[in-house]
Amino acid sequence: MNKRVAGYKVVAGQCAGPAVCPLSRVKAGTTVCIKELVAAPATCDRLRELGLGEKQRVKLVSSRANVICQVCNARLALSEKLAESILVEPLPASAAA
Repeated sequence: MNKRVAGYKVVAGQCAGPAVCPLSRVKAGTTVCIKELVAAPATCDRLRELGLGEKQRVKLVSSRANVICQVCNARLALSEKLAESILVEPLPASAAA
C-alpha cells in the first residue's frame, strides 16, 4: 500500500526518501524528534498542549493497537491515524540519551 503523508511517500510501511516519517512507522524503543504536525489546526493545537509539538523529543514505547509514546515523563496513547499525522526524525543513539 503506497500513500503520501505531507509530501513524503510511504511505501509498504516504510518511509521512502528523507529520514522524516510518521510516528506510527517508527520501531518501539526509538527516540525521535517531532518535525511537523500535519493534522487539522485544532488537532495540532491540542497535540501541542499535550507536549507533542515541533522539536519535542519523544520515545516510542509501543506500536501495537495504539501508539504509546513517552513525552515529558508522561505516557500518551494515540490512535494510528493520529500518529500518522506526526512527522518525526529518528535521533542518533548518542543524542537520544
